[in-house]
Amino acid sequence: MRSFKLSTLILLLILSVSLQAQSIIQLQQGKPTSIRGLSVVDDNVAWVSGSRGYIGITTNGGKDWNWQQVKGFEKADFRDIEAFSDKNAVIMSSGTPALVLKTTDGGATWQEKYKNTDTAYFFDAMDFADAKHGFILGDPINGKFLLMETKDGGETWSAFKDTPAALPGEAAFAASGTCLRAIGNRLYISSGGTSARLITYENSWDYAALPITHGQASTGSFSVAMGKNNGLIVGGDYAHDKKNDSLTAIYEIHPGLHFTPASKQPAGFQSSVEFLNGDTFLATGTPGSNITTDGGKTWKQIETTSYNVCRKARQGKLVLLAGDGGKIGILKM
Repeated sequence: MRSFKLSTLILLLILSVSLQAQSIIQLQQGKPTSIRGLSVVDDNVAWVSGSRGYIGITTNGGKDWNWQQVKGFEKADFRDIEAFSDKNAVIMSSGTPALVLKTTDGGATWQEKYKNTDTAYFFDAMDFADAKHGFILGDPINGKFLLMETKDGGETWSAFKDTPAALPGEAAFAASGTCLRAIGNRLYISSGGTSARLITYENSWDYAALPITHGQASTGSFSVAMGKNNGLIVGGDYAHDKKNDSLTAIYEIHPGLHFTPASKQPAGFQSSVEFLNGDTFLATGTPGSNITTDGGKTWKQIETTSYNVCRKARQGKLVLLAGDGGKIGILKM
C-alpha cells in the first residue's frame, strides 16, 4: 500500500511539473491583420493568412516571418490557408466575393482558382485529407450547408455530391478554419447558432446534438479535432467569452455518436482545438489558451493572451497560435 501511494504521488508530481512547464511565447505582433488561417507544414515551415489580404510565411520554425498583402486582393479576408510546403499553399477568402487562390512559388505569385460573387456564398473553413483532396465549408444556402470539393490540389473546385442539411438558424463559424476536418474518408463539421451539432460523413451524413451552449448567433461549437482515442469539440459564446459553462464535448470513438461534457471546463470561450499527442489537446480563444492531458475531461489554463487559432505541424512537433494584430505565438512543452 505504501509503495502504491508513493508511486501515485510521483505520478501526480510529474503531471504537475509537466503542466507548469507548458507556456506560450509570443513570436510576432504589430501587423494590421486579424489572423484566423494557420497551416503548419513541419517544424520549419508554416503559413498564416488574415484580413486585409495579408499572408505570412516562416521557414525557420517561426523565428522570422515574411509578410505580404496579396496584390489585387488587399481587401480580402483570408480566413483559412492550407499549405503543403514552403512553395505550395491554397488560401480561402470569406465574404463577397468568395475566393480561392493558390501559389506554387512561395507566394511570389497567386492564381485565382475560384470566384463567386453571389452574396449567399460565405466560406467558413477549408481542409485537405491529402495534398490532392480538399474541401471548403460554407454557411447554409436553402437549408443545406455549402460544401465544395477539389480532387486536384485546389486547381479546380465543384459542389460536393451530397451536402449536409442545416437546421433553421444553424451555421458554421469562420473563426479558425477548424470547424471542418477532413481525415481519411471522413468529414467532421462542428456547427453553432440555434443548434450545436457534430455533423459527420462517411458514405452518408450523421447528425448529433452537442452538450455545448447554443441558441444565439454568437454561441455553439466552433472547432473539432480528432485524436487517437477520442475527439474534442470546443466553443461557447464569443459575445460573453469569460463564461465557462458548456464549452466542450468529448466525442468517444465507437459505433454511434456519444458525447460527454468535460468535468472541468476551459477558462472561457474557445475558437480552436488541436490534437497534440496521446490524450493531450490544446485549445485557444479570446480569453486565453487551455490544455488537457486526459482527453478533455479536465482543462488547465496556461495563457491569458487572446488568440484565434492553434495548429500543430502535420509532420513534426511545432505548435503555433495566431490572432489579432498579426500576433503569433509558439507552444513550449
